[in-house]
Amino acid sequence: MDTSRRFFPAFYLRDYRLLWIGQVISFSGTWMHATAQGWLVYSLTRSPMYLGMVAAAASLPVMLFSLLGGVAADRFRKRNLLILTQALAALPALAIGALTQLGLIQIWQVGVFVAMLGTINAFDIPARQSFYVEIVGREQLLSAIALNSAAFNGARIIGPVAAGLTIAYVGLPACFYLNALSFLAVILALTRISTRGHVHRRQPRGLLSELLEGMRFIRQEPFIRTALMLIACFSLLGLPFVSLLPVFAEEVLDVGAQGLGFLAASAGLGAFLAAVALGLRGSAYGKLGFMRAVAVMFPLSLLGFSLSRHYLLSLALLAVAGWALVSFLAMANSTIQLHCTDAIRGRVMSVYTLVFLGMTPFGNAFMGTAAEHLGTPQAVGAAAGLCLLWAALLGGRLREPRG
Repeated sequence: MDTSRRFFPAFYLRDYRLLWIGQVISFSGTWMHATAQGWLVYSLTRSPMYLGMVAAAASLPVMLFSLLGGVAADRFRKRNLLILTQALAALPALAIGALTQLGLIQIWQVGVFVAMLGTINAFDIPARQSFYVEIVGREQLLSAIALNSAAFNGARIIGPVAAGLTIAYVGLPACFYLNALSFLAVILALTRISTRGHVHRRQPRGLLSELLEGMRFIRQEPFIRTALMLIACFSLLGLPFVSLLPVFAEEVLDVGAQGLGFLAASAGLGAFLAAVALGLRGSAYGKLGFMRAVAVMFPLSLLGFSLSRHYLLSLALLAVAGWALVSFLAMANSTIQLHCTDAIRGRVMSVYTLVFLGMTPFGNAFMGTAAEHLGTPQAVGAAAGLCLLWAALLGGRLREPRG
């Protein structure tokens, strides 16, 4: 075998390669949409509180329904479930684009369509996260997760920059239309792969019984429990800074829509580099010291960003924050999945989704309100300080999972 195949071996599997290429296109559209949506909300309201509330509307359904999404992922063929969720996800993007183009868009409509997309994601994300191992196998799971993170965060570089340029030279609605079109790439890839996803046959049980089985498994695994507690804190207090970037671009750094695109892209660049580096590291085992270090580095760099008033320094600090966060998340994700059985993986990943994305409605609402009353840099700085304290306290409790 060619030596290049020692790195990212999952990419040499046809099914995964098709899905990865489709996701690069779709993720780019998603980040275009997210950047344009932030600009739209801020243009309509001029309020950081509404930025937080709309972001909360996107993640609240994930909190409410992701556990059901995990049960669905363990009950049904994941490929078919993903085709359905990707097709449905194009509809809210088309609706926002059309209403914006017609000049009829209102803030409550944005909230409704964002909530619809969040509900779809509650079923899409657990299925997608637990589908990779069925495509590539356990031996190449870390490679698949690293490549997926590279795709997501590479698109995080492309999408915001493309959104900033599109808003400036074509118009805001085009960002939403392009996102709707991008979902076709994943649908096409899913229809062409041979892996359909396993259906794990078991004795019929009630929904509550299946949910509790997943919770018991997590409770019995100290590493998984501690990692999820750290992720919950980062989601609640750390990640909401993304929804407040339009305020930093407009009021703190005075760089406008194009500057907003580069701010978002800089965090994506750091995250992308983290994903590539992770793929080169190999196994997810035995890296607890690295996980503890990046768990502290993320809030520390975010604290520095909140204090910065220089555009280039802010770009650099966001790149470090993106690198540290994705390094921690990808390592935690792969380690958790490697210690799950196939039959329960969807439910475990639904809890991962719940704490990673489902906590953000509270975080976005809280941070938006805090920014409204305290000032955006002050609110982000205080939240970063709390994350730093939590990471210092819990980092030492990360222990290698039991065999």
